Amino acid sequence: MVNYLFFLIVNNSKKDIQSELYVDVRSSEIRIALLHNKKLVELNRETNKMEFAVGDVYLGKVKKIMPGLNAAFIDIGSQKDAFLHYLDLGAGFQSLNKFLNILLSNKQKYINISQIPAEPDIDKNGKISDVLKVGQFVLVQIEKEAISTKGPRLTCEISIAGRNIILMPFNTKISVSQKIASIEEKTRLVKLIESITPANYGVIVRTIAEKKMVAELDKELQTLIDKWETLLEILPNSNSPKLVIGEVNRTIAFLRDMLNPSFNQIVSNDKIAHEAIKSVIEEIAPEKRSIVKYYTGSEPIFDHFGVEKQIKSTFGKIVPLRNGAYLIIEKTEAAHVIDVNSGNKYNSFKDQEDNAFEVNVVAAEEIARQLRLRDLGGIIIIDFIDIHEESNKKNLLEKMKEFMDGDKAKFYVLPLSKFCLMEITRQRVRPETEISTEELCPSCNGRGKISASILLTDEIENNIKYVVNKHDVKNIILKTHPYIEAFLTKGMMFSSLKSKWQRKYNCKIEIIDDISYGYTEYHIIDRNINEEIIYKKN
Repeated sequence: MVNYLFFLIVNNSKKDIQSELYVDVRSSEIRIALLHNKKLVELNRETNKMEFAVGDVYLGKVKKIMPGLNAAFIDIGSQKDAFLHYLDLGAGFQSLNKFLNILLSNKQKYINISQIPAEPDIDKNGKISDVLKVGQFVLVQIEKEAISTKGPRLTCEISIAGRNIILMPFNTKISVSQKIASIEEKTRLVKLIESITPANYGVIVRTIAEKKMVAELDKELQTLIDKWETLLEILPNSNSPKLVIGEVNRTIAFLRDMLNPSFNQIVSNDKIAHEAIKSVIEEIAPEKRSIVKYYTGSEPIFDHFGVEKQIKSTFGKIVPLRNGAYLIIEKTEAAHVIDVNSGNKYNSFKDQEDNAFEVNVVAAEEIARQLRLRDLGGIIIIDFIDIHEESNKKNLLEKMKEFMDGDKAKFYVLPLSKFCLMEITRQRVRPETEISTEELCPSCNGRGKISASILLTDEIENNIKYVVNKHDVKNIILKTHPYIEAFLTKGMMFSSLKSKWQRKYNCKIEIIDDISYGYTEYHIIDRNINEEIIYKKN
C-alpha cells in the first residue's frame, strides 16, 4: 500500500518555517498533505493502482514513426501510446541500445557496462527514422505522466535518483548542483565523484551532498549501480511492454529527497506506512525519529488536524484572500486564467494605487501557493488589479518571483504588460490536482450546488466582523434557516458560537430562524435603524 505514496514538496530550510506532513491511507487512494506553519501548501492524491509514474523505466516497443514530428510513439502498456522525441533519445542512445540488444539476446549472463566500448554520440540534428524502426525494442523512462488526451512523455536518458547523487548510465558527464555556491566545494565534489565512478556512468551531485565525505557518497553510488544492474536479471527474454525499474517507495523517495530540519511532525493513519516512514527516518536522519507518529483517533486524520477544512476553502473556483479580496481561477484548453479582485473592503486611508498594489501583493503570494497546491502547469495568465507606477509594477514582479522561489517545478515569470497582465509558464509533469468543493443542495434534490457547508460558519463570522467594524453596528439580528440557528446556539450559554462571537466582537446578536430560508441563506440586520439589512446572502 505504501508503495504508491508520492509527494512533491517545497524544500525550504528557513528556520521560521515549521513543516508537518500528514498521510491519509484509504482503501482506494492515498492522500498526502504538507503544511507550513499550519497552512496547507502541498497536496497529492494517488490511487492504489498507480501506474506509469514519473521515474519508472519500461521496456517498450516502437509502434509508429512520425517523421514530421521527428518523434516516435512507443507502446509501454499505457492506454495512450507514449511519446518519444528525437532530442530525448540522449547523446548516448547508441551505447544504451547496444547494451539492450546484448541483454535481450541473452548471450551473456553478466554484463558490466564499464567494459562495453562506448558508441559514437548520435547527431543532434539527426532524424528519428535513422535511429529507430517500427517493432524495435527500446529502454525508456517516463519524464511526464499522461495528461488529458496525451500519453506519457518519455526519455532514453535513464537516471536513477539517490539522496545525494543521481546516477546516469551511458552518460559520462559529472555535474554539480548550481545551488552549491562554493567553487572550492564544487571542485572537491567533482574530483571525488570522478575518482569513484566507473566508466560509462555519469553522475549529478545534488545540493544535499555538500560537504559529504567520500565513504557516504561511494556507498550510495554502489547502491544505485546495483539497482541499475537489476536489469541483468529482468530483461533477458523479456517481452514488451514491461516495467523493469519502478520508482522507489513514494514515501521513501519523498523523505530521501526533501527531509530537512524544518520538519517537526510526520503523521500517518496506516500502520504499514508508519513503519515504512520510521525505517527511512532511522536510516537517513535518526535524530528526527521522534517526529514520526501513528494516528489512531476515531475522527478522520485530515479532519482532526484541520487539513480537510483547508482543502475545501482552497480548491474552489473562488479563493478568498485576507481583507476581503479574492481570486477567481478558471481553466481553459490552452491556459489557466486567474483574476484578482479587491472585493468591497478597500483601506479607506490609502489611495487607489496603494490599495491596488497591496491587494496584488497578497494575491501574488496566494497564487504562488495555488500553483504548487493544484500543480498547475503550462501557461498561467494573471489579471492583476491595474497599477500605473513603474516602480510598483517592478516590485510586484520581484515579489512574485520571491513567492515562487521554493517551487520545485521549472517556471518563468514575465513582467507585467501595459494592462497589468502577467504571464507565467510552469513545468507540467503530472495532471493537475482537481478537487470538487461543492456539495449537492438538499433543498433542490441535487439539481443545484452550494458552497461547502463546512465553511458557512466562517463566512457568517467574517461578515459579522465586517458589519461591526465597517458600519459600527453593535445590535445585530441574524436571520437564517432553523438548522443553522440551532447549530449556532447549541451548547452551554457561554460556549455556543453565538456567545463566542458576541464576546469577540463586543456586540449583541439575536438569531431568528425562518423556515422559508434556504440552508445557506442568511441576512444580517441592524436592529437600531429600522431593521435595515446590512448584509444579504441568498
